[in-house]
Amino acid sequence: MKIKNIYTTLLLAFALMNCTFDSPDDLIEVTEIPEGEMISYNNHVKIIIDNNCLNCHSMPPQNGAPMGLVNYQQVRNAVENRGLIGLISTQDLSEVMPLGGPRLPQNLIDIIVQWQLDGFIE
Repeated sequence: MKIKNIYTTLLLAFALMNCTFDSPDDLIEVTEIPEGEMISYNNHVKIIIDNNCLNCHSMPPQNGAPMGLVNYQQVRNAVENRGLIGLISTQDLSEVMPLGGPRLPQNLIDIIVQWQLDGFIE
């Protein structure tokens, strides 16, 4: 029984570490959006989510993530009902997404905030 507990603990530790080794260089940068251009999911937000969130928020979710973020409706729901913007914006590294930090660059956070302000254009 003891070996099973050790194996389970190691497996859990490995799963949690998969979301913690991103460096700022690994996080995708997006060129600036021209002033006045409306932010849309397909043209702006999807690439941010795909490159920074899907290690855990895939379908099915991995590493203890509570939900997937693989499509428009899931991401919109996460912004509207699950505090996504707060989780990516926080300075508290114990709560920041991606899990374990580093925090997304501010320009990527701003794009997701603007997407919400623009009315969640698909």
